Amino acid sequence: MEQSEVYRVLSPEEFEDISSRILFEDNHFLIFNKRSGEIVQGDKTGDEPLSETLKAFIAQRDNKAGQVFMGVAHRLDRPVSGAVLFAKTGKGLERINEMLRDGDVHKTYWALVQTPLDGVPDGVAIEEGWVELRDYLYRDEKSNKSYPFKGKGTPPAGYKEARLLYRIIKELDRYTLLEVMLLTGRHHQIRCQLSSIGCPIKGDLKYGANRSNRDGSICLHARRIEFIHPIGRKDAKGQATGNDRLISVEAPLFGEIGRILGL
Repeated sequence: MEQSEVYRVLSPEEFEDISSRILFEDNHFLIFNKRSGEIVQGDKTGDEPLSETLKAFIAQRDNKAGQVFMGVAHRLDRPVSGAVLFAKTGKGLERINEMLRDGDVHKTYWALVQTPLDGVPDGVAIEEGWVELRDYLYRDEKSNKSYPFKGKGTPPAGYKEARLLYRIIKELDRYTLLEVMLLTGRHHQIRCQLSSIGCPIKGDLKYGANRSNRDGSICLHARRIEFIHPIGRKDAKGQATGNDRLISVEAPLFGEIGRILGL
């Protein structure tokens, strides 16, 4: 492999680690299994984000001398692990952003929550064991935290509707494993909404957990991403054959949540 003049060179160990965590890749998209502590996009810490690490990886793997495109389609909070979707082309980023706005990219999370003494409360019951939580959340920029509206009537300006579905997968002695499907995409939505029903995520001190996790993570993992590929296949003559490819990717567990569940 030749050395890129644009990006840093990954060590053999880092190169192998990055390669092993690519869950899906084609010409337009890449889905990566993020560890807790990694950042998806650059922030004020100055730490290298995954978007830049993946650019360096692809430049090194594919012997690219110039710029590599790696668009961030969505983000995960730093202490959260799991599947993150990137776009490798401008066309891919434009199409997937449109699908995200329309709710056509389906993201499923696993959350290990502290179980209250009276068990996980009910919300609005949906079929097949799913329960819907519906709140209005306000994001406070100064504290980098979201707060649910607790009053009656119409929320004040700045509050946005937040909806998710959850169901119980497994009950342990002190914790309950929930599967969560986001119906909206608000700041810290899962963390805030689960905390508001008395079920803070294990390790999430910001939203009411009793103690931190040893590895600095919170037990929230982006388990699955599903979407119909927005860029159609072509036949041998180069003619589009339609967008019919279901991309469904499941991310193996990391860290504390994986240790507790034995997965």
